[in-house]
Amino acid sequence: MNDVLTEKIKKWAKERNLHEADPKAQMLKVTEEVGEVAGALARNNLENLAIEIGDVVVTLTILAMQNGLDLNECAAAAYQKILNRKGKMINGVYVKEADL
Repeated sequence: MNDVLTEKIKKWAKERNLHEADPKAQMLKVTEEVGEVAGALARNNLENLAIEIGDVVVTLTILAMQNGLDLNECAAAAYQKILNRKGKMINGVYVKEADL
């Protein structure tokens, strides 16, 4: 994600004292937004899908910040974990080799 945008999100959150809020409450917000992604997919509403995915990114950025983490660094670590992962598609879902 764009570092400038990430910093804007963090600034917005700090202005609202979200950086000091309970991370467990923030995780509920993340889950709510993920549900809205599912709703947009179910309705095949690509315009709302883009907005809802963005909302998930915003809420995850705040959750990471609340825990002293950086979302971009979290994504980089996850990418390193999956970089050489092997697996196969089963019924339209990628299943990692360890779970086959």
